[in-house]
Amino acid sequence: MSTIFYSVMGEGRGHAARAGAVAERLRHRHRIVIHASYDALAFLRQLFEDVENVEVREIPGLKFHYVRGRMNLTRTIAAGLHFKVELKRHVRAMAEAIQRDQPALAITDFEPILSRAARLAGCPLLSLDHQHFLIAYDLSSLPWKLRTYAAQMRPAIRMIVHGQQRTVVSAFYAPPLLPRYEHVVQVGPMLRPLVQQTQPRVGEHILCYLRSGTKPAVVDLLREIPRPVRVYGMGERPAAGNLRFLAVHQERFVADLASATAVIAAAGNQLLGEAMYFGKPFLALPEAKHYEQCINAHFLQSLGGGDWVVIERLDRTILHSFLDRIEDYRGRLAQNGALRDGVPRALAEIEVMLG
Repeated sequence: MSTIFYSVMGEGRGHAARAGAVAERLRHRHRIVIHASYDALAFLRQLFEDVENVEVREIPGLKFHYVRGRMNLTRTIAAGLHFKVELKRHVRAMAEAIQRDQPALAITDFEPILSRAARLAGCPLLSLDHQHFLIAYDLSSLPWKLRTYAAQMRPAIRMIVHGQQRTVVSAFYAPPLLPRYEHVVQVGPMLRPLVQQTQPRVGEHILCYLRSGTKPAVVDLLREIPRPVRVYGMGERPAAGNLRFLAVHQERFVADLASATAVIAAAGNQLLGEAMYFGKPFLALPEAKHYEQCINAHFLQSLGGGDWVVIERLDRTILHSFLDRIEDYRGRLAQNGALRDGVPRALAEIEVMLG
């Protein structure tokens, strides 16, 4: 049984869900030590509480800061600069942990400390994330603004994670790879066992996943939907008309996703992948300046699985246009067929590196 160090970007739950899907399969043959912060830390500690062969450790991490529902660029940059100042100390501490635990492999999901520490300690490194699509994928089908963003982000992606011997990219879409990146392995969404074990059906409710600071105007629009709406991400609170506000609970969330008639949510790759696996029409609501999610939403639309608009521009016309076309989107998703789980191919790459 080998020891594997696995580090996860702390912002949001998509990174954590992806890592959880992989670690759940690996733990039956290997000891997994997961390093995470913020949202990912809470998610993974809950997921692997008292689970054999999995340990979850807290590390410092990068975080986006929001004020009144919008990302505060000043605070986010200030926090990033502070993290950068402390990065060398964090890397040394992680390298010492590598020396103590002697992992046979390090895996990083867009987390900078372990990638640097692995190189410092001479530990093999595999990158398994979504963000490397910005470097490796041919994005020529995107609008000019999104192509420009991708080009500008490539140096940042390389700065956060570098030195890996293998790169695996998980996404619900798979355009051609760019020249010189044919070695990158493309896999589908990392589906958790809970997702695979849940049978989808078409219920009455719509599932929403929104940030806690979502503006009241968006919530008011959701109250106009002539269906029950189950809202996650804004915390548990009293019901308001057709809206039920629910705390995030893994089993309940997956059950509600699998039985929803459609999904209205931010455009995270992991949630989009799970929703499309279940065949759920999706109205994606990325923030205007969250260009990575805008790219995800563009591919959702091009695949016929739904529509999108930046959340700041959501209005009654767009919302009801989506509701009127739910059955059209459901038919297109059925024609495309279910997405293939990316975990088996990712596990194969991991086992190759373990030798």
